[in-house]
Amino acid sequence: MGGLIAIAVAGIAASPGVWRAHDTVTGCNVVDGDTIRCGGERIRLLGIDAPELPGHCRIGRHCAPGDPHVATATLEEAMDSEMGIERVGEDRYGRTLATVSGSRGDLSCWQLRQHSAIYKRQWDNGLRVARTCPSALF
Repeated sequence: MGGLIAIAVAGIAASPGVWRAHDTVTGCNVVDGDTIRCGGERIRLLGIDAPELPGHCRIGRHCAPGDPHVATATLEEAMDSEMGIERVGEDRYGRTLATVSGSRGDLSCWQLRQHSAIYKRQWDNGLRVARTCPSALF
């Protein structure tokens, strides 16, 4: 029985399109204070909400306070040529939901410590950000 489970798990892990827990990304650029693009993959940083660029805050939505240009610049400071990523899913816009880490640590935590984003528990799948940087949440 254990052998069948091992084979099934091995098959899933090797299947195309199935996300691996830990991987690396390269050649990433900042889109805004909580989103990056690595090649063709758009990645939404887990557990945070940064101020929206002008014209991007939908009517009726309570958007994060602050200067979106500062939030974007702050995230750019933390970018490295190669970073670790833990993919956890996709949002309704088709962006990968993930934690991403570079030489300055977890990027969500970096944005929180720099006061360039606010913590959103309901967007923190598995409370990954809360466990990684609990002191940055408040």
